[in-house]
Amino acid sequence: MSKPTVVLVHGFWGGAAHWSKVIVALSRMGYTDIRAVENPLTSLADDAERTRKMVAQVTGPVVLVGHSYGGAVITQMGHQPNIKALVYIAAFAPDAGESPGGITQQQPPAAVANIAPDSDGYLWIVPSKFHESFCQDLTADEALVMAVTQKAPVGGTFGDTITAPAWKDKPCWYQISTQDRMIHPDNQKRMSARMNAKKVITLDASHASLASQADAVAALIDEAAKATAS
Repeated sequence: MSKPTVVLVHGFWGGAAHWSKVIVALSRMGYTDIRAVENPLTSLADDAERTRKMVAQVTGPVVLVGHSYGGAVITQMGHQPNIKALVYIAAFAPDAGESPGGITQQQPPAAVANIAPDSDGYLWIVPSKFHESFCQDLTADEALVMAVTQKAPVGGTFGDTITAPAWKDKPCWYQISTQDRMIHPDNQKRMSARMNAKKVITLDASHASLASQADAVAALIDEAAKATAS
């Protein structure tokens, strides 16, 4: 049976390259059509539209995967008929009327104080704090590259709310990172529980589980693909 297209959606402070290890792992599993969206992080509407356009280029079934804020993106635009599964990787999964910022305020994560705005309204993780905040289970060299290449979101994006959450209509899978300092693990548990996910896995990982435990993340994506194959 042919494998679906996997579309990967990054979150705040990263880009499509954050998926590099997952891409290699999926390729080794036999996935030949893997796509990683490069979102502008300027608003939820902009990011959802950019992701929608990429999915629209796929004629067959799609497994849509979101990390971090990318979970909000796939929640907002994941209703397209060829999307067969949603996979959340240490991700926001807001309900209607909720925003990533509102969820964060309900239960602030450990590293929230290490996020700082610049004079243009973009939010950055303080570079010297990036390793301890975002990816404490990666090497210092890997963290340095992530810190230097981080893609800051427009601050207002945190407050953008979901209209109709796709996780209410599509089969979902979720990965919780127990050592996450960017999205509180308890928030991840709450969001994954209410979406009635087909499967929830828990990794002893930082927010950057897609890099530190790429094989486990790829295995979850593969499981979602197989479960929704038709």
